[in-house]
Amino acid sequence: MWYQGQEMTYGEMGCLISQMMQAMQQFGVSQGSGVCLLARNRPENVCLRLAVQMLGGRYTALNPLGAAADHRFVIEDTAAQLLIVEDCFFSSISQFVEQGAVTTVLAIGQVEGVQDILALAASFQPEPLRCRADSRGIAGLTYTGGTTGLPKGIIHTHRTLVTNILMCLAEWDWPRDPRILLSTPLAHAAGLLTVPVFVKGGCVFLTDGFDAGAFIDLVEEQGISATFLVPTMIYALTTHPRVRAADLSSLKLIVYGAAPITPSLLAEALDIFGPVFLQLYAQSEAPMTVTTLAPADHDPRRPGQMLSCGFPMVGVQVRLLDDAGREVPRGEVGEICVRGPLVMDGYWGRSEETSAALRDGWLHTGDLAREDERGYLYIVDRKKDMIISGGFNVYPKEVEDVLASHPDVAQAAVFGIPDEKWGEAVKAVIVPWPGREPNVDEIIAHVRRAKGAVNTPKSIDIIAEMPQTPLGKPDKKLLRAPYWQDADRNVG
Repeated sequence: MWYQGQEMTYGEMGCLISQMMQAMQQFGVSQGSGVCLLARNRPENVCLRLAVQMLGGRYTALNPLGAAADHRFVIEDTAAQLLIVEDCFFSSISQFVEQGAVTTVLAIGQVEGVQDILALAASFQPEPLRCRADSRGIAGLTYTGGTTGLPKGIIHTHRTLVTNILMCLAEWDWPRDPRILLSTPLAHAAGLLTVPVFVKGGCVFLTDGFDAGAFIDLVEEQGISATFLVPTMIYALTTHPRVRAADLSSLKLIVYGAAPITPSLLAEALDIFGPVFLQLYAQSEAPMTVTTLAPADHDPRRPGQMLSCGFPMVGVQVRLLDDAGREVPRGEVGEICVRGPLVMDGYWGRSEETSAALRDGWLHTGDLAREDERGYLYIVDRKKDMIISGGFNVYPKEVEDVLASHPDVAQAAVFGIPDEKWGEAVKAVIVPWPGREPNVDEIIAHVRRAKGAVNTPKSIDIIAEMPQTPLGKPDKKLLRAPYWQDADRNVG
């Protein structure tokens, strides 16, 4: 692994994992113990996760971009007996630590009155690594973002995580000896990409956050061959003044996902980086590997195909079902439902929500899609984001795709707002490409020609920057909130 110019070999990583296991055993960490970690993207973060899971503990990563209140909820909900916090985050959580939210606290670094786990680990002699976990046991709890309520702890067994690794290795177009650059939080999707790279004998490069200029520099200096990006990061790179002059030829695989990407942005990125993009579709309940749109499917001669999320991967079954649980005819919209060893075991301590999500043996994702005649799946939107305007269903993602096909529009978000006549009116906000000055009336006419009057936004706002959630998705809840705060029905 590489971090801030320092390298860690596989041998050094194995020794540190062994020492961390011995250190945590001093505090009773064993089968079923809950352990939470709040830390930046650094090698110790990766080693601590592997150490906890090899001991059979339940590992939960706290998002370093999250709020202290969310951290407290997760720590208490997961019944963690051990919390490990990097020194730079300690002040934000010190109050509820003092109030007894967790039994034992260790630090990464120097914190007054708190033991440093790295110093403690260094006091032990490395031993041969031996996994003490039960393959059927819980490897970790991954908490949802909580955008529609309190976060839910998703139960993943070791079976789920091993399935995820094998599926990534089997179907993704990995470069030989991958050198992967990870800038998104290890608490999210990036964390699942470390072990497949280790299995292939590659190198993981970690950065604490994303900066487009620094990203370009690292690709050039370190010969980065793979990375994981969310669409907002791709936008920052494609609009960076140095990107077209930089030597990015070492990049052979850019995995992207976590949020929808606009066709115009993807076309621009393909023009800059070449045919190296691989789209993943999944969700935390079935991590990383439900469907894939391979690099070969990113064909500019078939622009409509690039709107697809691809085909189901080997190892999972995917069906589009209606509300009665029946498979919809090809071409019609249904909910994406998944089953197989990749799927979660349920939600921690939430039996009713588990039953609702896993009814009839299928994980109901809440995502709506249609299948074309060749078997490609096209996500139209989240069920909860669907707008009902004048009795007609409007799928915001489809409208966003049309908006972003306009040459002046770089990013778009569409949502419903209260309307006395229509119940909900279609509202859009757009971010223009640098140097462009969009004409709102012209863009509204552009959507009307493509999608008809029902799907056309009644109004469009132009903003300089799209608000983002901590995971890099457009924050539609924030965009909708001003319109719904005085309404009878609150925003979802």
